[in-house]
Amino acid sequence: MSRQGAEPKPPWSAVPQEIKDEVATILRSPVARAERVYGGYAPSATFRLRLANGKRAFFKSSYPAPENSGVIWVMDREVRNYRSLERFIRPWAPRFHGSFEYDGWHVLLLEDLGPRSVPPWTPAKARNAARSYAGFHRKTLGKRLPRSLPRTGHVEQSRFWRTLGKTGEIARTAALAGRRASDADEWLAVAFPVLVGHERRLEKARAPFALLHFDTRSDNVRLQGDRLRIFDWPFATAGPAELDVVAFCQAVAAEGGPGAERVLAWYEEVLPLRPDMIDASLAGISGYFADRAWRPPIEGLPRVRRWQREQLAACLRWSARRFDLPEPGWLDLLTR
Repeated sequence: MSRQGAEPKPPWSAVPQEIKDEVATILRSPVARAERVYGGYAPSATFRLRLANGKRAFFKSSYPAPENSGVIWVMDREVRNYRSLERFIRPWAPRFHGSFEYDGWHVLLLEDLGPRSVPPWTPAKARNAARSYAGFHRKTLGKRLPRSLPRTGHVEQSRFWRTLGKTGEIARTAALAGRRASDADEWLAVAFPVLVGHERRLEKARAPFALLHFDTRSDNVRLQGDRLRIFDWPFATAGPAELDVVAFCQAVAAEGGPGAERVLAWYEEVLPLRPDMIDASLAGISGYFADRAWRPPIEGLPRVRRWQREQLAACLRWSARRFDLPEPGWLDLLTR
């Protein structure tokens, strides 16, 4: 059911025949081969399909989760966004072929964007991806977006440091440094008021807003030449483009790619950003990971916490440089 160390995923043989028949009807050809796809952090059923007529498609589905699973399916939202946002997300998003439900399964059929293309993140790949991502945001910046689109995502990202301080759980963040927890505690004491000051600005962010993917990481993208193709759209929202960009830049750095500042500079060759909103977004995103990285593992999502710790380290390194904070030398211990 799973690859070593990865989330469990059902094989094609576990997909009910009735679903396979409906897939053939929608795609107008039987499935000749289904290649199970890993890469994301959820256990959804994902397959690259090769059809009998020679064409390809991508199959993604939720299914009845095992008892005690911590997985929360969001297929309804994702399908709705593919339908309602099509004119805004094309050509970056894959083509939507259809969706249906059967016996607890919720199937989504999309254009097959091919095998994983990143990481590794070379400078050329990161530059092309950043510039294409800027083109995506530029398309909707300041434009009228559907009223059904959420508009509070950036507000929710603006309070994590304050909450950690009020609850005292910031000590749990420091404890991630193990034998250097006291060093982490001292660093966080210095950084805390700076980060809180910046995250507050995110709460009061003003237009112009853009359509945000709100989850742009390497497992949700493919790079095709100089175009970034983006999938997994359940969390789409309207908000400051800076939030999407900063999240993307730190994720590239966390995966061993070019530094976040370098990726950001390539993006701004196409779409300049507001420095105060970059600061606010960096503080908000680092606060999110500071709040999540120490929490217990999620049943059914075995790799999430480690990836959150890696992103926390990338965010705090960037914060130290951008906000002129002391060097956080304890961060290497977060991912050991």
